[in-house]
Amino acid sequence: MTRKSSPELELKPAQRAPLPGVAEKHLYMVGIGGCGMSGLARILARHGAIVAGTDAYPGEVTRALQKDGVPVTPECDVHGLPETCDVLVVSAAVKPDHPLLLAAQDRNIPVHTYAEMLGRLMRCSTGVAIAGTHGKSTTTAMLGSLLVDAGLDPSVIVGATCATLGDGAIGSAVFSESVGYRVGARECPAGPFAGRPGVLVAEACEFNRSFHNLRPVLGAISAVEADHLDVYGSLDAVIESFRVFASHIAPADQGGLLLIAHDGAERRVVASGLTCRVETIGFNPAADWVVGYDARAHEAWLSRAGAEVARWGMRIPGQHNATNAATALVLAIHLGADPAVGARSLSHFRGVDRRTQFLGERAVPGGTVRVYDDYGHHPTEVDATLRALRDFEHPQERGGRLICVFQPHQHSRTRFFLEEFASAFSQADVVIVPHIYFVRDSEVEKTKVNSNDLVDRLRKRGVKAMHLYPFDAIIEQLENLCRPGDVLAVMGAGPVYQVAHGYLGASKAGA
Repeated sequence: MTRKSSPELELKPAQRAPLPGVAEKHLYMVGIGGCGMSGLARILARHGAIVAGTDAYPGEVTRALQKDGVPVTPECDVHGLPETCDVLVVSAAVKPDHPLLLAAQDRNIPVHTYAEMLGRLMRCSTGVAIAGTHGKSTTTAMLGSLLVDAGLDPSVIVGATCATLGDGAIGSAVFSESVGYRVGARECPAGPFAGRPGVLVAEACEFNRSFHNLRPVLGAISAVEADHLDVYGSLDAVIESFRVFASHIAPADQGGLLLIAHDGAERRVVASGLTCRVETIGFNPAADWVVGYDARAHEAWLSRAGAEVARWGMRIPGQHNATNAATALVLAIHLGADPAVGARSLSHFRGVDRRTQFLGERAVPGGTVRVYDDYGHHPTEVDATLRALRDFEHPQERGGRLICVFQPHQHSRTRFFLEEFASAFSQADVVIVPHIYFVRDSEVEKTKVNSNDLVDRLRKRGVKAMHLYPFDAIIEQLENLCRPGDVLAVMGAGPVYQVAHGYLGASKAGA
């Protein structure tokens, strides 16, 4: 039954409430080619903004923006801000001394980060923010796809690309285009929020406390662990940051809800004193929503108060992905989705690019090697993904091994979690480690740890490990190393995915 919000809470339909301060304004976006920025650009345009931008690395995303009517200029061809610029929006990668940022400051043009502008957009939407140290992209994409299948027509911004966002998981073709965004209805078409501004589902990233800019109606927290310690300094500071994020969720009398992991999310601290409704989810029978998963059957289910709510097949491996799916389903139910439709959608969900993504098989004498690509760059993510692949693929049952190529992401993260990383590869039979991907660390930090430090610790734990670089050398080593029945997992947030594609491509080139 559709519930009408009370008169004092009734919001104007989005068609009559364009984003304040943005409608008919000229917005120039620096770093517009990023997953989040490109999606934000399209949704801002839907809210009446006149959007253009630049990116240092033009490619498929920027070409797609131009095709959709958003002008994009390669950064090398930009020699100043447009005369008609009213607001400058910058990605998190833009440095404080960027010429366009300095020019905006000289001209007293308002400057907003991606997170700040997303926060403004969420204030004018029925916002759903997906937070947590792990699982944000997958859960966001699952929820977005599910809501499309349920007829709730959401806008979605994911920090990755997914083939089921456009038409939903049920309706998407096998070769649907992978995108990181969706522009949906300006008004909720059905459910308890019918008539209120349209649903906007987005990741809530904890880096630099950027998720403090968001004001969602519904929020989810999957896990709270130590990460980004170059920013936070301690786990206590991370926990406090998530508590602040949770405090920004709308009050219960406005439909506000926090769905938080029953275990592993520091919920007693994070959820303390909130004005929104709080529900828990997890494998623990004491959770409000209980998740079940059968790795052999590739099946997951969700129960509440002892009664099964839904059951679905899993096309992507892992207990953690079963939890991600269940989280998406609970949020969708609160937005008005039919649980049966949600389960059907989840059973058709094919995954997010670079999140335990099956790329294909390479033929080798006597059989094949199955190749996966994954973005995991935190010890917990590495361990969960490798366990999921072993449970899902069972390489040992066909005489194969689980081989992992892992590129550490940032020297500071590698140094902070060196021992945790060393224990995260217990499921791998062989580990190859290229150079650490250098992102934003200082040159001093770069001298404090290297890939050989991780290799040494892996060997002490009995894991066969080696340090190799460049990527071409790793591909050559894989051609000699891999044998029938092996599973190859290429992992990391940097460009290490090139190894996976290179290994598969070398097979085609030699065919």
